[in-house]
Amino acid sequence: MLPADPVKGFFIIMPQNHHRIARHILDGFDVYRFKFQEITKGAQARFEQARWNDIQEASTARINLYEECVFETSRTLTEQFDTAVVMDVDTWPAIRQGYIELIDPRLDGELAETWYNSIFCQLHRHDQISDRTMFVESTRPATRQPSRIALTRGFISEGSLEDLARHILEEFSFNTPWHNLEMDCRTVVSHLKQGLPDWAQLDRGLTVELIQSVFYRNKGAYLVGRLLSQEEQWPFVLPLVHHENQGISVDTLITDEAEVSIIFSFTRSYFMVDAPIPCETISFLKRLLPSKHIAELYTAIGFYKQGKSEFYRSLIDHLAKKDDRFIMAPGVRGMVMSVFTLPGFNTVFKIIKDKFAPSKNVDRATVIEKYRLVKRHDRVGRMADTQEFSDFRFPRARFEPDCLAELLEVAASTVVEEGDTILIRHCWTERRMTPLNIYLESASETQTEEALVDYGKSIKELAAANIFPGDMLLKNFGVTRHGRVVFYDYDEISYLTEVNFRYIPEAMYPEQEMSSEPWYSVGPNDVFPEEFPVFLFADIKHRRLFSSLHGDLFDAAYWKSLQEKIKAGQVIDVYPYKRPAAELAEANQDL
Repeated sequence: MLPADPVKGFFIIMPQNHHRIARHILDGFDVYRFKFQEITKGAQARFEQARWNDIQEASTARINLYEECVFETSRTLTEQFDTAVVMDVDTWPAIRQGYIELIDPRLDGELAETWYNSIFCQLHRHDQISDRTMFVESTRPATRQPSRIALTRGFISEGSLEDLARHILEEFSFNTPWHNLEMDCRTVVSHLKQGLPDWAQLDRGLTVELIQSVFYRNKGAYLVGRLLSQEEQWPFVLPLVHHENQGISVDTLITDEAEVSIIFSFTRSYFMVDAPIPCETISFLKRLLPSKHIAELYTAIGFYKQGKSEFYRSLIDHLAKKDDRFIMAPGVRGMVMSVFTLPGFNTVFKIIKDKFAPSKNVDRATVIEKYRLVKRHDRVGRMADTQEFSDFRFPRARFEPDCLAELLEVAASTVVEEGDTILIRHCWTERRMTPLNIYLESASETQTEEALVDYGKSIKELAAANIFPGDMLLKNFGVTRHGRVVFYDYDEISYLTEVNFRYIPEAMYPEQEMSSEPWYSVGPNDVFPEEFPVFLFADIKHRRLFSSLHGDLFDAAYWKSLQEKIKAGQVIDVYPYKRPAAELAEANQDL
C-alpha cells in the first residue's frame, strides 16, 4: 500500500532514499534492542552465581547503551546518506511515514517510535520538532489484540495452599538449587494465610498468575504477578535471595499494593526483566498498580527513554486540559538549583542557577555530572530518579509572574523569553515530594519519630550503596506519599570511599575551643561526623530524638567501617520491602 501524505491526504510515491533512511534508523534500533536484551538476559546468571559486583556494572552499561547506540546510528546515517537530505527537516515527514510502515508489524513499536525521536533530536534543533517530523503523539493503537507469546502462567490452588506454593517454586527453577524448598513453601503459605481473607484461602479456584520472566535487581530476584479469587485480585510478589554457598530462598511474600508500589518506586534502580512485548508487560503491571503512571512503569523495567516519552506526553496533555500555572516549588530556595512546579502535576522542574552561593564549591559541569551519576548508580530506594530535558517550550501565560521573574533573574542563561513563549534550555524533572523540614513543621509526635527513623535509614542505605550525600540538611530530603524519606539534592554527592571521615582533634588551649575558626587543618574531602547534630538540627527535640535513634551516624568509626566493607568488595544488602523482624535485625547490623 502506498503511503498517504500526512498533510495533504493523497497518496504519494515514497522516494527510495527516504525509505532507506527509515530502514537505517530501524536497523540501529534493532542493534540497540539486541544489546539491551543481551545484558538483561545475563541477569539470571549473575543472580545464580552471586556475581554482585557485576550487577552494578551491567546496570550502568545498559543505561549508557541507549545514548551510545543513538550516537552511532546518527553518525552512520550522516555518513552513508546525502547529508543535505538527512539535515533537511522537510524530508522527515516522508521518512516518518516510511518508518511507520516498517514498525507496524512489530511488537515493540512504541519503543521504536521513541528511538526514531531520539535520532531526529540528535540531528535537528528542538524548535523543529512537530508531529509531522517525529512522534510527538504515538501512532500505536491504545488497545491491541494480545500476541501469541504468553506473558503469564497460571497456578490454581484446588483447595491446597501447600500444593500451590510447591507448584510455583518447582516451576520457577534456577541453575542454583533451592536452599530449603520445604521451608520456602511454608513461608509462602504462611504469608498467604496472613494476606488473604478466609474465603479466598478456601476457594478451590484461587489462582496465582505470574509473569513468566523473572524480575532481577541488585541482589534480588522477584516473581511478579497477582492472586485472583471470585473477581477480586491482590498483588503477588515473591522476593528471592541467594545466600552464597547456601542456595536460593524465598525471603517473603508481598500481597499489599502499597508495598509493591514501593518496590517499583521512582527511587529504585531499574529492573532487568525480559519483556519481548513491552506494552503487554506494562499493561499487566498497570493492573497491579493502577495508581502508577505508565511512564514510571516503563522506566522501572529499564525503558527509561520510553518513560521519558510518556512523561512528556502526559505533560502536554495536562497543559492542554488544565489551566494551572507554574509556581516556585515550596521550600527553602536552593543555592545551586531553582525549582518550579505545576500545582496539578506531580513533578518539579529543576534548573541550574547562573550563580551559586559562595559556600558552594562546584560549577555547572560538576552539577550536571553529579545528576548523571545518580542516574547510573544504584539508588537503593533513597534517591529520586530524574529525567533530563533540553529546550522545553511553554506559553508565557502558564507562568505566575513572580515565578517567571525569579527564574529570569537567577537563570537568565537557561530561561529565555521568546515573545509569548518561554524557552527552558536545560532542566531535570523529578517527582514532587514534601520537603522533610516542611513535613516536620506540622507532623505529629508519631509522624516525627517515623520520619526521623527513616531519615537516618535513608542516610545509612545511601552509605551502604557507596554514596555520601554531602549536604544532609533536612531541606534536601523529601517525604513520599508512602512516608518514605528520599534524598533529592545531588550537587554535593560523592562516593563514600572518597570521603575522609575524621574526629575533631582535642583543643590544646581553651581559647582554641572558643574561636570561630577551627584550630585544626581541614582538607577538601574531610568530614567530621561529630558536627552533624548541630549542623542538621536547629530543633533541640529533633536533635535529641535523632541521636537516640541513629547516634552512630555522629561517630567517624561508623563511616570508616562501612568504607572498609565497600573497599573489600562487599555488597551490603538493602531490601526494598519489609522483612521478618529477626532477619531485619540481622540486616541492620550491616548498616
